[in-house]
Amino acid sequence: MYGINIDRRAFIKNTTLAATSVAFTKDLASEFFKSSTATNKLPRWKGFNLLDYFSPTPGRNSDINKTTEDDLKWMEEWGFNFVRLPMAYPRYLNPERGEKITKDDFYKFDTKVLDEIDQLIYTANKHSMHLSLNLHRAPGYCINAGFFEPFNLWKDKEAQDAFYFHWGMWAERYKKISSDKISFDLLNEPAFREDLNDQFSRSSTVPGELYRMIAEGAVKAIRAANPNHLIIADGNNVGNNIVPELFDLNIAQSCRGYFPHYISHFQAPWVFKDPSKAPIPVWPGTIEGKFYGREQLEEYYKQWIGLLDKGVGVHCGECGCWKKTPHNVFLAWVGDVLDILTKSGIGYALWNFRGDFGIMDSGRADVNYTEWYGHKLDTKLLELLKMH
Repeated sequence: MYGINIDRRAFIKNTTLAATSVAFTKDLASEFFKSSTATNKLPRWKGFNLLDYFSPTPGRNSDINKTTEDDLKWMEEWGFNFVRLPMAYPRYLNPERGEKITKDDFYKFDTKVLDEIDQLIYTANKHSMHLSLNLHRAPGYCINAGFFEPFNLWKDKEAQDAFYFHWGMWAERYKKISSDKISFDLLNEPAFREDLNDQFSRSSTVPGELYRMIAEGAVKAIRAANPNHLIIADGNNVGNNIVPELFDLNIAQSCRGYFPHYISHFQAPWVFKDPSKAPIPVWPGTIEGKFYGREQLEEYYKQWIGLLDKGVGVHCGECGCWKKTPHNVFLAWVGDVLDILTKSGIGYALWNFRGDFGIMDSGRADVNYTEWYGHKLDTKLLELLKMH
């Protein structure tokens, strides 16, 4: 068994040696967006989301979501090459900040946590994983409630300035790491919500020019550290829609593998106010009076596949099903999702590796798990992913 125990100074030294002032001219970020006969300007990354820093606070059982070197070693052995790290920004702020974030707290970083993230990136790269750094909870916005936000990213300059500052910090910290090893995923699942602290408040599409303004501010902060950093923007309207307003910013876009949510989030308490009333999922079949099958999936992804012809790189940053979806329905549905993406050269990242959506320790009641070094492995799901 392995554990993460990497010296940060060695990490910084190694990444510095890996690049010089002229090496960036051949950096992958610029190569991805040159005119090319390739269908997708991004590599066909396939892998998982890692939830080490997903929660704004460590919590009582923080080790449950802690990625081990074994996890990354197994991913590599099974043919995966990508991990996405969705982070809640309060997790890496000064732990003495108290229960509520203030304007000043936005700029006080916990060096211990930053060092831990360095180690995780180093270990992921060591095992041939590209790591995509994502702000799942950014200053002033998160698709999930459960934490007090003093400002609104879509409305308040204080949140926007902090958002740019955070991305500038991360970009500067990793400015010497090649973009075949790291990318920067700006904001998880943008949506326009009036009440950030109410999980079930109505959300809508962010006005395109507003999304562009905020994305452009973050892009400038990142490229000030390294003009060739590879940057990704999640689709608008909770990751469902392409963002034409971003085409000229030379950044990739990220879709989702959660359509329809009746399948992917069956009985999920953060989606259904009364999970017991969630309609029973079938695939293919009729749910809530509407038929869902392969044809509907192909229509859903048509806009994303169309982005490839415009020279915009595309990746599916999240996909999968919560543990309550019947396993046979999950496998039939996700097989179609992955087949459509694969035929277009679009990669994916399952949410997550170990946990409710994952291939290990998912807690599904209808799976014959394989014992795997103290974990319960969903072999059928693993083999399906390896095929795509």
